[in-house]
Amino acid sequence: MTVRAVQVIAGADVIAYHSARHGRSIARSIAAEHLRADHIEEALIYPVTTESTDHPGGYRGALDEFYESAAARLAVHLDAGRTVAVISEGDPLFYGSYQHMHKRLAHRYPTEVIPGVTSVSAAAARLGKPLAEADEVLTILPGTLPEEELTARLASTDTAVVMKLGRTFPTVRRAMGRSGRLPEAHYVERATMTGERTEKLADIDAETVPYFSVSVVPSRIADLPPGTATSTETATTTETATATATAGEPSGHGEVVVVGTGPAGPLWLTPESRGALAAAEDLVGYTTYLDRVPLRPGQRRHASDNKVESERAELALDLARRGRKVAVVSGGDPGIFAMATAVLEVACQAPYRAIPVRVLPGVTAANAAAARAGAPLGHDYAVISLSDRLKPWEVIAERLHAAAGADLALALYNPGSRSRTWQVGKARELLLEHRAPDTPVILARDIGGPEESVRTVHLADLDPHQVDMRTLLIVGSSQTQAARREDGTEVVWTPRRYPEG
Repeated sequence: MTVRAVQVIAGADVIAYHSARHGRSIARSIAAEHLRADHIEEALIYPVTTESTDHPGGYRGALDEFYESAAARLAVHLDAGRTVAVISEGDPLFYGSYQHMHKRLAHRYPTEVIPGVTSVSAAAARLGKPLAEADEVLTILPGTLPEEELTARLASTDTAVVMKLGRTFPTVRRAMGRSGRLPEAHYVERATMTGERTEKLADIDAETVPYFSVSVVPSRIADLPPGTATSTETATTTETATATATAGEPSGHGEVVVVGTGPAGPLWLTPESRGALAAAEDLVGYTTYLDRVPLRPGQRRHASDNKVESERAELALDLARRGRKVAVVSGGDPGIFAMATAVLEVACQAPYRAIPVRVLPGVTAANAAAARAGAPLGHDYAVISLSDRLKPWEVIAERLHAAAGADLALALYNPGSRSRTWQVGKARELLLEHRAPDTPVILARDIGGPEESVRTVHLADLDPHQVDMRTLLIVGSSQTQAARREDGTEVVWTPRRYPEG
C-alpha cells in the first residue's frame, strides 16, 4: 500500500469494498491492519461473479443493477458529509471494480483516486524479470478474450501479461502454444500475498489455477546472455556465408520462416508475421525489405542485393541447419513473385530436406493497389509479371493474349525498370487487340509508402514513361467500371455479376 492510501484510510469515515457472496474481500484483508473499530464498513457483495443468473438483463444486467445500488448506498454517506474510502486491490482504475463507482459518483462528489501497485508490476517483481526494455511493447490482455484473438495478440507483441485466468487458463495456455510464446511464459499466483506461487506456465495444472493469477511473457532483451550486443548487428550475405561455411557440422535443426511484410511496412504486417520477425535470431533479406523491420537487440541481419535469391535461401537454410531461428524477409506476399519459391526450391535439396520451413502470408501488391483504387479485382483476374529476366517475352505475350482473350482483369507486376523500358508499350498494344481503348487502367505506385500515388487512365492513354519498378498496373476487364464520386475521388470496380452469354 502507498503512504497516501494509508493516510486516506486513516481519515475516512466509511470503508467500502467489493466481495463475492462468501463475504471475504482481498482488498479488505490487505488494508485490515489500518482499519479502526469506529470505521463504518460497507461490504458491496456481488449478486453474481461467473455463474449464470435469471436476471432479465442477464449477467451484465444483474451487475449493472448491483453497481447502481452500491453507488446509491455510498451516496447516502456522502450526502451525510461522511468521507468514503473505496478500497481496491491493485490499482482502482486498472480492471478494478471501483471504476463502476467512479462512473456513477465522481461527477457528483469531490473525488481523489489513489493509484496502487498493479498485479502486473507485482508479478514481474516476484519473478525478478523485467517486463519491457528499450523499444519493446508490453501488451496486457484479459484471459476472457476468444482464443484466436489471444493468439494473434500474443504473436504480435514483444512482451505480455494475461490476466483473469481461473477458468480461462486452458484457453490461455493453448493461445500461448499456438503463438509460440509458451516456452517464455511464466505463471504468478497471488503475487506478494499469502499463498503466492510462481512457476513456468507450461508446468501448471489447470485445475489449480484461481482467478487471481496472471501469465507473464517477460522481456526478451533482458534474457539475452551477458555480453550480447544491445544494438542490432548486421552482416552482409558474403561475410555470413563465409563464416557459415567454416562453422563445422550442424548443431541441430532450427527453423526458416518466410515472412511477407506487405507492400510497405508495419501497418501491413499480420500479427503472425510480426511475431515471427520478433522471435527470429537471424533476419535474411533484400536490404530494402529488411529496413522495414524494427531493429531488435541480439538479432543479426543478413542483407543482400535483390538479385541473389538462391544465395539468400541457402544462407537462411544453412543458419537454420546450425540451430538458428531464421526469418527470410520478403515484400508483399512471399509466395507471389517473391522469396518463398526460392527458399522451398533450395529446401528440397540435400542437405536441407529435414529443416522445417514455414511460409507466412502477406498483403500482396495487387490486393493493396486494388483496395486503394476501389475493387477492380472484384471478379476473376490474372496476375502476370512483365519481367523477362527469368522468362522470355514470348511466354509473357502468350499469357497476356490468353488472359485478355478470356476477359480477365489483369494485375501486372514488374512492369518496367531502368533496363526494361519497352515492355509496357508492347503489353498495351497487345491488350488493345482485346480491350476497348477506354478500358480503365490503374497505375498504383509505392502503395503504403511515402510517395504513394494512384491514378486511373484509359488503356489507349497508358504512357510507359510513367511506369517504373515501384508501379503496379491493374487493367480492367470489359465489365470494369470507373466513376467519380461527390468528394472528387475516382473509384474503379469490376462487378461480381457477369452478363449472360
